[in-house]
Amino acid sequence: MVARGLDHVETTHRNSRVSVQLMRLFEIELALGSDAIPTNVAALLADAKSQIDLLEDQSRASIPAFVPSDFEPVYRALSAIKAGNLATGRRFLEWGSGNGVVTCLAVLLGFDGAGIEIEPQLVRLANELAKKNRIAAQFACGSFVPIGSEPRLDLAAEVAWLASGGHDGYEPLQLDPDDFDIIFAYPWPGEEQVIFDLFADNAAVGALLLTYLGQEGLRLQRKVKR
Repeated sequence: MVARGLDHVETTHRNSRVSVQLMRLFEIELALGSDAIPTNVAALLADAKSQIDLLEDQSRASIPAFVPSDFEPVYRALSAIKAGNLATGRRFLEWGSGNGVVTCLAVLLGFDGAGIEIEPQLVRLANELAKKNRIAAQFACGSFVPIGSEPRLDLAAEVAWLASGGHDGYEPLQLDPDDFDIIFAYPWPGEEQVIFDLFADNAAVGALLLTYLGQEGLRLQRKVKR
């Protein structure tokens, strides 16, 4: 993975003057380990698979936007982030947390994990999965699109689950996007730039963005000033 930066211009108005700050998403090379998966992680993934299989049989049609990521590589990526002390802190947030698997994996690795999901049924399943595996993860039902980010969503007019409005997913957590040290997301094709923009606009400087991009694998970026 070649290190590169995505430039993002952030403007703020102060005392009738415009301050322009150039933000970059700097890509970090991440080597995934190949050690055996721990027993507690394997048990969580088995329970998650059973849950997802049942959801597909019973009501997948009612949640067409739900497609689970490949959880084992995501676990290995989070493990590498921890081993390399790459995160500035322990707070982890999953944008679009589905049935909560990645958030639970983060907690098993020692992070303070939370997820925001717009589908109430998936939030219920995430809480059930965490409880069954005795994992202290927190899940909020609502939108992970921060209030005030609506103008940037013209890039994703057809992505309904990215739309703002409805419940603010951050309010139940009593945290803001810039309170988190790592944010994970699984963008659909065509959704990637929206996620990058939301992160560049709202995350703290120094925070990490881990994205799962399907066949393109995982991508890790840090928000930095230039």
